[in-house]
Amino acid sequence: MKGDPRSHGLWERSAPAGPATVPLAGDVEADVAIVGGGYTGLSAALHLAEGGASVALLEGDEIGFGGSGRNVGLVNAGLWIMPEAVPGLLGAPHGERLLAELGDAPGLVFDIVARHAIACEATRAGTLHCAVGPRGLGEVSERARQWRARGAPVELLDARGTASAVGTAAYAGALLDRRAGTVQPLAYARGLAGAALRAGARIFTGSPVGTAEDEGAGWRLHTAGGSVRAPKVIVATNAYTGGPGSAASPWPAVRAELVHLPYFNLATPPLSANLAGSILPGRQGVWDTREVLSSFRFDAAGRLVFGSVGALRGTGRAVHRAWGRRALAKLFPQLAGIDFEHEWFGAIGMTVDAVPRFHRLGRGVVGFSGYNGRGIAPGTAFGRCLARLMLGEIGEADLPLPATDPAPVRFRAAREAWYEAGAQVVHGVGART
Repeated sequence: MKGDPRSHGLWERSAPAGPATVPLAGDVEADVAIVGGGYTGLSAALHLAEGGASVALLEGDEIGFGGSGRNVGLVNAGLWIMPEAVPGLLGAPHGERLLAELGDAPGLVFDIVARHAIACEATRAGTLHCAVGPRGLGEVSERARQWRARGAPVELLDARGTASAVGTAAYAGALLDRRAGTVQPLAYARGLAGAALRAGARIFTGSPVGTAEDEGAGWRLHTAGGSVRAPKVIVATNAYTGGPGSAASPWPAVRAELVHLPYFNLATPPLSANLAGSILPGRQGVWDTREVLSSFRFDAAGRLVFGSVGALRGTGRAVHRAWGRRALAKLFPQLAGIDFEHEWFGAIGMTVDAVPRFHRLGRGVVGFSGYNGRGIAPGTAFGRCLARLMLGEIGEADLPLPATDPAPVRFRAAREAWYEAGAQVVHGVGART
């Protein structure tokens, strides 16, 4: 997108074309205005339109331009933090309600894909959270225990079972979560947009919101080409709120409480049947327990997509690509000498406690944000929650998160610079033995 092959990489090359959209021209009215064309905004638009509401969605760039079109494509359940920690952080009843909502969220994704025939390489084979060393094994063992106590279909694999499932002896064990799976993330976002349009939503791309004017009876959102007037507004911009090259957001507090963590992906050419068959025979998606984690999965054409923390710019591009070649060959020696044909990166919006947020950003203006690298399933589920809230099917007290005020992160810019530089240091020396 925007002529940059490192913004969306393989996903832009392999996703079906998105539905035809145009910038907003003139003034329109709607029951609900949505700002942001990622998973949350698109899911909200789809469920609102299916519920009979008039919807206008404004996207500053293209559908899926932000994290929704750049991530590795793991459709995970739950949060980064342990299940038993969530009720303590959020209290009753929100803690257990959030666990239930996000535990079921992958099922919602795959149901939407099936109902709307979205061509997004959906594979519901589960994900493997792989343990690095004894400490990692302790982590996944405890996570498995806590999820099983809540009736989740998870299984703890020992080292031998993990080696069979992954194709490498590098891990001490793994948590297999059968609720989860993978999708082609940009294709899923474009498919959601198509489904929302067919349901009656209006989607305008290339239409960043410059100002939001409270007119008393409702809001008027102004773009360069026109305006949308609506009594209710959903802000679904998350980590790409007021991003580089876009207009300053009318809701800068959303960005101020998120620390950007850069994440990159590299993709091999399609592997031969013999090579592809020796790795992840069940086609699960993988992420590991390292502090600077790695993730990998196959796409439908047999490319292995391999990623980690870091930005592919400046000196980081060479450092991370070299690390990727070393790390991949260390995990799978049969891939030594195979280079990458695609590379791309983006930003993850991290909260200080790795828990998402629900905010009231004005009278009738609400939004979820802070997905901490788990946007596909939570974004889809939270979009549905917002639609139900706007339709009057539920109240704020029924949401899976309590309303909180945005709290800016101290030294945010310094933290972001540290994460980017630190990833280069880790990868500069990593996987060398």
